[in-house]
Amino acid sequence: MKKRYTWLTLAVAAAVVVAAPLFLLGSGAAEAGKAVYDKKCASCHGKQGEGNPGIAKALKVELRHLGSKEVQALSDADIRKAITEGTEKKKPVKGLSDEDLANVIAYVRTLQQK
Repeated sequence: MKKRYTWLTLAVAAAVVVAAPLFLLGSGAAEAGKAVYDKKCASCHGKQGEGNPGIAKALKVELRHLGSKEVQALSDADIRKAITEGTEKKKPVKGLSDEDLANVIAYVRTLQQK
């Protein structure tokens, strides 16, 4: 019985070690995300998420404010997909690590309009 308990304890510990980085990755750091956003996103989406009217006009698309109810209602997975795959005529953002993505999403969540 003791041997069985030891294996169970080891299995649970291993699962925690494997799952912890994935769990932590889900919640990024908004401050670090702002730095990535300023470098990779602000030229199209504006400094405060308001959207660049020139880019919207050139692409003939609507760039919703990233703090709008519509954008904020998206899941983190949907935002991640929009960033990495692009949407409509909007190009994907290349060269972002999983940590960068989590941080940018955390920053986008701070732009929520009240």
